Amino acid sequence: MSNVKSALTIAGTDPSGGAGIQADLKTFQEREVYGMSVITSLVAQNTTGVHALHHIPVPFIEQQLQSVYSDIEPYAVKTGMIASEEMMRVIASVLEKSAAAYVMDPVMYAKSGHALMGEQSRDALKTYLVPLATLVTPNVPEAEELTGMTIEDEAAMKQAAKKIVQEYGAKAVLLKGGHMEGHEAADWLYDGEGFTSYKAERIPTKHTHGTGCTYSAAITAELAKGKSLQEAVQVGKDYVTAAIKYSLQLGNGNGPTNHWGYRLQSVPVQEELHNGIY
Repeated sequence: MSNVKSALTIAGTDPSGGAGIQADLKTFQEREVYGMSVITSLVAQNTTGVHALHHIPVPFIEQQLQSVYSDIEPYAVKTGMIASEEMMRVIASVLEKSAAAYVMDPVMYAKSGHALMGEQSRDALKTYLVPLATLVTPNVPEAEELTGMTIEDEAAMKQAAKKIVQEYGAKAVLLKGGHMEGHEAADWLYDGEGFTSYKAERIPTKHTHGTGCTYSAAITAELAKGKSLQEAVQVGKDYVTAAIKYSLQLGNGNGPTNHWGYRLQSVPVQEELHNGIY
């Protein structure tokens, strides 16, 4: 197993296991990469909402990062909840020195609607982290916050994706359409040159807690394994669709997705699964 790839998540926690660090590590494991984590915030939350927040002191976040990078440098990194500008500056100072692919999931709200960062921190994302990103993965509300636009249709989604690349400096954007209307959940990848669409059936369920974390973590895992951006996004889309389709019906609110859901479907998430690995 000397060729195993490693991936790092930098994010907040979810003690109920559906989102944040916990969802990322589950996804890394399922996608067969070695998962590591740096915790930015301790979040008391479950499927019904966020009940309390405790932000990790910035010097300790820096110590966590130093511990990881001095021993097992990751092949790919993702960030999730980062609550303050000070956190972002420290994280950016490490990422800008790394050759690893970087996926930025701009986590601003919990599934319940609770805000996870202030307005000043949202602006700081564009300054410190977006320009370093291999891929930014906003949903429609997050893209509206980042760009100041109102997004009501496919044309506006594309315009917002272009703005995040051309004005804010990201290498690519995956703008997710889960909040839009229609029979399909259509996401648009803009890589600075053109658009690629990723569509899947829209599954009628409230059990979507942690979908953004899970989707971006699956993409991060595939990038760590050397997949192209387009290939990684396709695997991520298939993976999260299965996770929603086979959701676990847990909790009293917006329940978690199923991180082994892809194993329950007849069409495997990636070609390797056809070869009897599972």
